[in-house]
Amino acid sequence: MAKKKNLTQTDIISFYMDYVLTHDKKPNSVYAFAKDNNFEEQKFYEFFNSFELLEQSIFKVFFDNTISVLHKSEDYHSFEARNKLLSFYFTFFEVLTANRSYVIHALKSDKNKLKSLKTLSLLRKNFTDYIGHLGIKTIDLKQEKLEYLKHKALKESAWVQLLITMKFWLDDTSTSFEKTDVFIEKSVQASFDVIDTTPLKSLIDFGKFLYKEKIHSN
Repeated sequence: MAKKKNLTQTDIISFYMDYVLTHDKKPNSVYAFAKDNNFEEQKFYEFFNSFELLEQSIFKVFFDNTISVLHKSEDYHSFEARNKLLSFYFTFFEVLTANRSYVIHALKSDKNKLKSLKTLSLLRKNFTDYIGHLGIKTIDLKQEKLEYLKHKALKESAWVQLLITMKFWLDDTSTSFEKTDVFIEKSVQASFDVIDTTPLKSLIDFGKFLYKEKIHSN
């Protein structure tokens, strides 16, 4: 039988996901994996240098598919940051749910320590970049180093929030994962309430007013 030649990255990812779900383990070698799926081993290395990178890429594909769906929505582009993030969450977890068997297989060995998984490293990079471009309004600290730390902290806290939500979803036994939907809505709302600059700015302005009044009274 002739070897398959016009393979894409998507084809190889599909072969891999099917293999691990069928055998409940990763292939023994790239050679064996290529032979089982009737393609030349070299084709694998055109896209990936290891199974580990392939596994990381699968979660990046989940992210990319989410972004692709969002960008096709005219409404999404008009949303403020809070609703954009909500839309991302709901769409991303729809993608995860469509691939739940694989996600559970990939993460089940370390469900309580998702942050440490190298499997999610590409997802982490792309998600934190996404957060950085959402235009989330925070208080202006007026110092370059403090601004850098503030934005870094914002990205890291958003990443931790996504991990916590993934853990909740993995453990969710409710119909259609309804509890996860509620969790997403409440957690995103709470996180934006925490960083909402309006009340904080009001407190700062009030403090400045009191300080000036105190000086003038003295």
